[in-house]
Amino acid sequence: MASSSLSGNHGSSWTPMQNKQFERALALYDKDTPDRWQNVARAVEGKSADEVKRHYEVLVEDLDHIESGRVPVPDYKKGGSSGSIQVGSAGF
Repeated sequence: MASSSLSGNHGSSWTPMQNKQFERALALYDKDTPDRWQNVARAVEGKSADEVKRHYEVLVEDLDHIESGRVPVPDYKKGGSSGSIQVGSAGF
């Protein structure tokens, strides 16, 4: 059975700008930061602490599936006409 993170949307959608804000916030606030998800949410426009925490959990789940071999790693050398490749629902 496919993981829910690989099979569809998970609540609210994320814009490319929100994803970039999320990435930057994760770099600033590591797992040992007090109130990590509140800090990350303040850095991401329009997202709550619960939303950013769930977005992170989906990202980790997608990475686990890729690393375990359940999802093939894209062949970036062959490329496609779109010029961008997204992995999982997180858009990374």
